Amino acid sequence: MKRNATAVWQGTGKEGSGHLTTQSTVLNQTQYSFNSRFAEGVGTNPEELIAAAHAGCFTMKLSFNLSGAGFTPENLETKCDITFENGEITLSHLTLTAKVPEISKEKFDELVADAEKNCPISKLLNTKITVDATLA
Repeated sequence: MKRNATAVWQGTGKEGSGHLTTQSTVLNQTQYSFNSRFAEGVGTNPEELIAAAHAGCFTMKLSFNLSGAGFTPENLETKCDITFENGEITLSHLTLTAKVPEISKEKFDELVADAEKNCPISKLLNTKITVDATLA
């Protein structure tokens, strides 16, 4: 399996702008710029996209872990905060709220830890990864 995305940029780093398009066209010439990355401009930015990818990947991996252990999650909601400092991503922090009937906290924590360590995006990121997981 291969997936792709395309970035187009015009102009300087600070005054220029660009757009991103994904193979699925979920992003279709979606704007990004210096302001959308470092200020409050309209559009997306690489760190926001990494946060979405990490939250989605971790949550799906956890769902597979839970169902593989015989549990059906009613709801898994993960927020990912990416910390960007001094030109590098220094932290990806996942905050999970889960509703999983009939699971013990111990088993839940075990499956969360595995998802944190083994989702493909966690494996890709060369940064500190932390998780706060709440079983509702």
